[in-house]
Amino acid sequence: MRSDCNLYNETLRPQKEIVPCEDGTNTLYSKEFDEPYHSTKDGALHESLEKHVKPALKFSRGKRELTILDICFGLGYNTFATLYYIKKNCLDTKVHILSPEFDEALVHSLHSFEYPTEFGDIKSIIQAVSKDLYYEDEQFRIEILPGDARESIPKIKEKIDIIYQDAFSPAHNPLLWTYEHFHDIRAVSKDDVILTTYSTAAAVRLGLYENGFYIFVHRAQMMRFSTIASLKMLEDLEYIDMELKKVRNPMAESMKDKSYQ
Repeated sequence: MRSDCNLYNETLRPQKEIVPCEDGTNTLYSKEFDEPYHSTKDGALHESLEKHVKPALKFSRGKRELTILDICFGLGYNTFATLYYIKKNCLDTKVHILSPEFDEALVHSLHSFEYPTEFGDIKSIIQAVSKDLYYEDEQFRIEILPGDARESIPKIKEKIDIIYQDAFSPAHNPLLWTYEHFHDIRAVSKDDVILTTYSTAAAVRLGLYENGFYIFVHRAQMMRFSTIASLKMLEDLEYIDMELKKVRNPMAESMKDKSYQ
């Protein structure tokens, strides 16, 4: 879910309007970034499950414990959809989710947000995260990392299995899509990390590729295609030859911090 975890002006707290999605779920619209937190066409819950949770868990099968970096928390759909999917499928995987979020007030407001009925069984978890920015039981641990994601990510001590790269779009929140941002992500990742993102932009894919990631196309039913990246070659996915892409488009380049600071 797109999030203002890298706001340009900390004092700005624009009102956020509820927006219905085509899958029947609700999201919010950010006036600050002039875009919704989710694709209204793909749907908040549907997008979280199909673009992030399902493919990430599929390619992490066999692991009994997972550490997930959810960039950024926003309305919490990616985090809560992960818990929902694990519970629904009776998986015994232990999960630790770390999620940067600049807008702490937004998280504290989520106790009253109208989530889909699918989240009914985790309502107490949602309430705890909203109140304390933290939740823990025998299977799940959720930690919100308040503040700028570019500052909090390099401080992470654990190695990451799964990354949900789901900040506001590169056009509106570029510092969470640069080569340097992906360099920080690579530094905290395991060698078999799985990264999911809705972005298919060449500049984003190049930033990942230049940091050692293999790039793949992800397709799901009733969903626009997206991107999966990994430090290892994956089977059953359409591989993108980025060297060939560079030959065909020599002017293409990754985004760099210096262009937006």
